[in-house]
Amino acid sequence: MEIKKPYLLFLGDAQDPLAAKVAQGISQWHPEYCAGQFRMDSCVADCGLTDMDIAQAKAAGVKTLVIGVANRGGIISEQWISILTQALEAGFDLAAGLHNKLNDIPILKALADSLGRELFDVRFPTQTFPVASGLKRTGKRVLQVGTDCSVGKMYTALALEKEMLAQNMNASFRATGQTGILISGSGVSIDAVVADFIAGAVETIAPDNTPDHWDVIEGQGSLFHASFSGVTAGLIHGSQADALILCHEPTREHMRGLPTYPLPDLKTCMDLNLTFARITNPDAQFVGISVNTSNLSEAEAEKYLTDIEAKFALPAVDPFREGVSRIVEKLKAI
Repeated sequence: MEIKKPYLLFLGDAQDPLAAKVAQGISQWHPEYCAGQFRMDSCVADCGLTDMDIAQAKAAGVKTLVIGVANRGGIISEQWISILTQALEAGFDLAAGLHNKLNDIPILKALADSLGRELFDVRFPTQTFPVASGLKRTGKRVLQVGTDCSVGKMYTALALEKEMLAQNMNASFRATGQTGILISGSGVSIDAVVADFIAGAVETIAPDNTPDHWDVIEGQGSLFHASFSGVTAGLIHGSQADALILCHEPTREHMRGLPTYPLPDLKTCMDLNLTFARITNPDAQFVGISVNTSNLSEAEAEKYLTDIEAKFALPAVDPFREGVSRIVEKLKAI
């Protein structure tokens, strides 16, 4: 998927900031993609962008209205339809990462077809992918792996790309989830790919490249998560990663959504991920540990990071609190 920019971020009738987290993510990481935001009268979320109606957005050169809000059940609300049809009539494409497909709404599908507009349901891949070859590819790749789901893999990847570009490195974020796709404008929602083709899909979005180029591939799931480990395995093999970064949230008592499954200890997790990674890249290595310390005080976070850095002899950082520059220095040495 290649979503045209700039965007008008649709915040709809979001009842709190969390409901607009997709829009918040896009505006945080790529404000240059965002011409403005559209908020309905009842909306209480705010990305800090210029408020625009459809006519103003057209005058500003908007190409795509991105639904950056998620309601309960991930549905496209009836209250949104008139605004979405206005956007199509104004010449915009539509993009969403909801469970409810834009393409499944007859009025939107018919109007888009008649006007030559595109409807991007980024949660659902539209292309077919090959079975992975496992052949060595040129260029370099870094992948985030986790002790659990939702521990900061996407945030870490985006922070890495930003820091690498700031240091004049040749790097590209490769999105593998719907939010990452909407933030970056391209990618594949890897958990919606048929299992046999997951690794091949990753090979497709991170193909051969110049020797100095880094693909920063967004990680998904965890090898230790009973629900999602299959996606993680395919992603690791397809990434053919030269470098791995372990992502972790230290205050969790069990795997997300699985109260009978404890989190693995860091060494066990790193060892298993290396075993999987070295199937397609025998030289794979860990270059850092990224820790979500949001539930720790500053003093607790500092001690935790210091302790695991000493234990594993790798830079241990919270990318939100301190950035990822020390991990980038390790990547430069590869």
